[in-house]
Amino acid sequence: MKKSSELGGSVVSKNILNSKGKLKWCIKEEPVNDVDNGWRFLSDIDTEEFLQYASNMSICAWETIIEIEPAIMNIFDMPIGTDITLLSENNQKYFVYTNSGKKVIF
Repeated sequence: MKKSSELGGSVVSKNILNSKGKLKWCIKEEPVNDVDNGWRFLSDIDTEEFLQYASNMSICAWETIIEIEPAIMNIFDMPIGTDITLLSENNQKYFVYTNSGKKVIF
């Protein structure tokens, strides 16, 4: 297991960071550098127009994202190409694969 300081940074919607929206979509892309862990996090209120502007995104340490949404703790090692959605039902949070809707099993 990597130390938290070795988990790198992720690209995160400022709607999540500013508590305007809740973390909903988690996409893992090919990292662009050694610090990038490949994860991209989008909120439930992000629109295509909002996402067109890089200024609406920020780079955050993995630990910061866990503080905002602890449910992501288990997804770090998922493969590049992962596209999952965080859902909440009956006070339970879980992930489904965005394309199929099938529940993610860890």
